[in-house]
Amino acid sequence: MTLDDYQQLAARTIRPGRPAEQALANWALGLTGEAGEVAEHVKKHLFHGAPLDRAAVVKELGDILWYVAAMAGAVGASLDEIGTTNVEKLRLRYPEGFDERRSLNRAADDL
Repeated sequence: MTLDDYQQLAARTIRPGRPAEQALANWALGLTGEAGEVAEHVKKHLFHGAPLDRAAVVKELGDILWYVAAMAGAVGASLDEIGTTNVEKLRLRYPEGFDERRSLNRAADDL
């Protein structure tokens, strides 16, 4: 399955009929909420001594991907475009792979 295939399949479960502003707010808040749930699993693992619940993290990451796909569609972007754009940005930022020095000394305009 490609990212674009996923985006198309996930879009079937987007609630229709919401005004665009409400939909964007719902997806942005949902994205941050799901990211918080991933963080909660990591926190419990690192600081409470619980084993990392891989299955739960995978499910939460899937929920994050759903919200990213929904927001991408709302702004007229495909997940393939978002992935390609991000990889290109990272190639420019780290041409030889991750470099701690480059990471710490990024230019102000390097988003």
